[in-house]
Formats: sequence, structure tokens, C-alpha cells
Amino acid sequence: MSDSARHGREAAPSQVQSVDRAIAILYLLAERGRDGAGVTEMAAELGVHKSTAFRLIEALENGDLVEQLEERGKYHLGRGIVRLAGATTAQLELTTESRPVCRLLAAELGETVNLAIADTGEVTNILQEYGSSAISGRNWTGQRTPLHATASGKVLLAWADDDTVKQALAGDLIEYTPRTITDAAALEAELTRVRTRGWASTAEELEVGLNAVAAPVHSSAGDVVAAVGASGPSYRLTVESFPEVAAHLLAGAREISSRLGYFGATRR
Repeated sequence: MSDSARHGREAAPSQVQSVDRAIAILYLLAERGRDGAGVTEMAAELGVHKSTAFRLIEALENGDLVEQLEERGKYHLGRGIVRLAGATTAQLELTTESRPVCRLLAAELGETVNLAIADTGEVTNILQEYGSSAISGRNWTGQRTPLHATASGKVLLAWADDDTVKQALAGDLIEYTPRTITDAAALEAELTRVRTRGWASTAEELEVGLNAVAAPVHSSAGDVVAAVGASGPSYRLTVESFPEVAAHLLAGAREISSRLGYFGATRR
């Protein structure tokens, strides 16, 4: 028997145990709703010492996931839960409203059409529809790609906040092909062009033989929250076709944005 057990002290839980117990607390408070629960009650439900329950609650409280509405009162789910739920709901809404539009764009263009969002310094593709010419094309869904070397990434970076842009320009602009923009000044100039014409493109900048065009999607608040883009082999999606493809994508982006409740002017 360990010294801690002999002295009646509870052994420190592992990190995994702590996460499991923290999750259990959140579910317990969700079940209790307005009634909430106190430390003693939660400790009993979890089968742990009060001090352990308090440490877990304190960590959740620091993250705004749990809050105590009155001094020494019961605990309830915090405002952080609402923010997380709102973000999840927003992404689900974005995917739901974008799918039929992306499907139509893929049919019109005959190429693969993707919906992408910014994700901690990169781009994550959250939706993909295949065109008639790309039935056996690559599946980009769930894949993360660089901001500076993709059309969707350039769109998201062009309308990102100043701190995000500065961080991207100061970062390591990896060269994926000989055509990748790796100079900060050149990338900054490219972002200015993107904002001026309203869409972005890449010509073999991520992969040799792969071209892409993308347009911005706005939330109801006017922020650019996603990019809708088309990609295809450079022999078919040629540089000369970019303006025509962009016109289709801009129309599709406007439709998605209107479905999300946006009808105003573009925000920078």
C-alpha cells in the first residue's frame, strides 16, 4: 500500500482521468440545467474527493465552461459552452447551406469544388463536390493546406484581420513548387490584387499541374468565413479560363452568403 493510501489521501488522477472527469462534470451540469450542482454533489457523482472535484471545476471555470452565479452557490454551464456551441452550429449551417450551391457549381464547371475555412494558420476543406470531369478526383475534405499556396487560402488571408496577415507574412512561406510565392512582399502584393478583383487563383503553386480559383463567402455579420473554390488540372483549368471560372464562383459565393444572411458590402 502506498503512503498516500495509508494516510487516506486520494492519488492524483492521470491527465486522461482528469479529462474524463471534467467531461463528466459538464454532462452532469447539462442534465441539471437551471438547478446546477454543488461541489459536494459533483464529487459524490464522480466518486472522488471534494478537493479533486473542486480542482476540476476551477479549471473549467477558468475556461468559462463552468460558472458560479452566486457566491458559494451552485455551478452551472458557463458562457464558454455557448460560444463553442455557436461555433459548431455556425459551421454546420455553413456546410448545410453551401452543399447545394457547391454541387451546382461543380456541375456548371465540371471541376472539383471545395468549401474551405481558416484553421489556425492553415486552411481546412470542409466540403467537396465533384464535377463531371473529376469523378475520380482527389478527396480534399478534412485536409489542411497552406494559406499562401492555395486559392482558398489567399482569399481567407486577404480578408483576415491584420494580426493574422502580419503573422502569415512573417512566417515561413514554404516552397511547394517553383511557382509558390515565398517572398513576403510578393505575397502582400498578391493579397492586394485579390482584394481588388474579389477572387484569388493559383497556377501550380501547391502542386505541379494543379490550378485553382476561389471566392469569399460572408457571414451575416459581413466577415469572410469561408472560401468556395474550384480546382483542376492545369491543362483543363487554364489560366486563361480563370476570369470565367471566377464569375461562376463569385455568383455561388454570393448565393451562399445570402443563405447565411449576408446582403451587404464586403468588409476588409
